[in-house]
Amino acid sequence: MNIVIATRNRKKAEEIRRIVKDMAVSVHTLDDFPECPEIKEDGNTFEENAIKKAVSVSRHTGMAALADDSGLEVYALNGAPGVLSARYSGEDADDRKNVKKLLDEMRLVADEQRGARFVCCIALAFPDSKIKTFFGYVEGRIGKEPRGKGGFGYDPLFYPAGHNRTFAEISDEEKDSISHRGEALKKLYEYLKSYIYKKN
Repeated sequence: MNIVIATRNRKKAEEIRRIVKDMAVSVHTLDDFPECPEIKEDGNTFEENAIKKAVSVSRHTGMAALADDSGLEVYALNGAPGVLSARYSGEDADDRKNVKKLLDEMRLVADEQRGARFVCCIALAFPDSKIKTFFGYVEGRIGKEPRGKGGFGYDPLFYPAGHNRTFAEISDEEKDSISHRGEALKKLYEYLKSYIYKKN
């Protein structure tokens, strides 16, 4: 089975490849289809954005396409940055600027009110227009300064519930086992396993 991951993010592609490594799946990325148009993420929910990306890439490539939209929801900020997580600090946003803005926004938030969760929605679109979605969540809290060298995005600020290390301080394998994307990918894995089994 051929699947195109609707991303040029190398770390995200590696994360997904680790999950499906023991399956009869050939994984491609948008780097294999440079002519694929950029897709504007203008949905109001993670699900809308993931579906839009997956459907667009599937139509363009004629293959099954996998897209995810994920982000951080901070309860004290009414769910922000939410779907704007990747561009929270503006059009020229990057991880460093986004982390700085979040820390600035939360500088007066008390320790007991720094709860947050990461959300991931994965959409799998097929050339026959069939669409499946898979959700994952991980609860945690926002630290007061970045810690750790791993991960990406807000990982250096996020302490998953029950842990005293940030996502940026734990190994890829440990993160996969507890992360929002890991949870959604487990659901995707189970679906693909049954899908491929039925096809054979």
